[in-house]
Amino acid sequence: MADVMNLGEVFSAQVRGLTSEGNGVVEHPSGRVVFVPGAWPDERVEVKITAIKNQFAQARIIKLIAPHHQRRAAPCPHHGFGPHQCGGCSWQFMEYSAQLAAKQDRVAQAVARFAPKAIVQPIVPAPSEFGYRSRAQLKTDGLKIGFVAAGSHQLAPINNCQILSDACQLQLQQLTAELPNPHWQKAAKRQLVTLDIDASQISVNKRLPFTQANSAQNSQMQQWLATQLAPLDRSAPVLELFAGSGNFTQVISQLGFSHILAAEVAAEAVAQLQALQLPNVAVEVADLFKPEQVSRLLKVIQAQILVLDPPRDGLKSAQEVLAKKSKLNTIFYISCDLATFSRDCTLLTRQGFKLREVQPLDQFPQTPHIELMARLERA
Repeated sequence: MADVMNLGEVFSAQVRGLTSEGNGVVEHPSGRVVFVPGAWPDERVEVKITAIKNQFAQARIIKLIAPHHQRRAAPCPHHGFGPHQCGGCSWQFMEYSAQLAAKQDRVAQAVARFAPKAIVQPIVPAPSEFGYRSRAQLKTDGLKIGFVAAGSHQLAPINNCQILSDACQLQLQQLTAELPNPHWQKAAKRQLVTLDIDASQISVNKRLPFTQANSAQNSQMQQWLATQLAPLDRSAPVLELFAGSGNFTQVISQLGFSHILAAEVAAEAVAQLQALQLPNVAVEVADLFKPEQVSRLLKVIQAQILVLDPPRDGLKSAQEVLAKKSKLNTIFYISCDLATFSRDCTLLTRQGFKLREVQPLDQFPQTPHIELMARLERA
């Protein structure tokens, strides 16, 4: 067995799994783990080592020796894993049913490690695997527009994007028509200019307020929450953390809960939420990553039900407050990151909550991203 790995070395191996970023995992003859973009479990590939790290190495595919039976030619001409190719839709080379199966399996394996009795429902597929994205963030140097290539700082230019909605596709065409644009050309120490788009607006170097990027799947998420909340006592106080501009607050209010406190970090989003003037909803700006702030909010409303939709970082250090120092009996946790969801739920289950149900949902076809909706109850 070879015990040395060399940069540029070529070898063949069986793909044994996927990383959380969606890359294939193979084993070098030395026993070291190698990550390979564009490889799929059970395939046999010939690869070339492109980088060697302390704990792993990276490689690119030279040849597909035995491709998966559900592999396909990527529909998008910009798809790829090179320094000037858009790696945003990294799973386009696989049929959609295979993508869904991989996501379902990943969630089931993760949940089984900390809550083996929890029910993992079948993943909710997107109505369309293309043309679904109602907002996006582009980059430009004033001469071309595109996305930053995966694993690099290189701008991968595009002239169309198959996952964008028709409205966003039109925004991209309008922006492309403005090239070359001297106002977007980077100065000596300036980074690429950021162009945020959605169905109705374009924002230059200023992030648009957060909204879910797949409108059809967001409706499914709202319906899931409504169904879960429907049997509960409407007089039970509800705390919503990371409420944003009211995506789920509206669902809670419409169901008729009498005491709702919605908290959010971003003041701009809170202003939008307040403008909705939802019945029985009090709104507050708070740093929700500080345990003392979460503890204060729980006490203010004496919350029995919690709804939360945190960013990828999850709850950070606030899980202990939820588990130990509250009257909470039901938590609805909506997550966009399986790793932080697993971390948070592991602590909650150790301190008295049971994970009853997890509902995976495919928010972003062609990518490894998984959306999760879960119900936890005080044991």
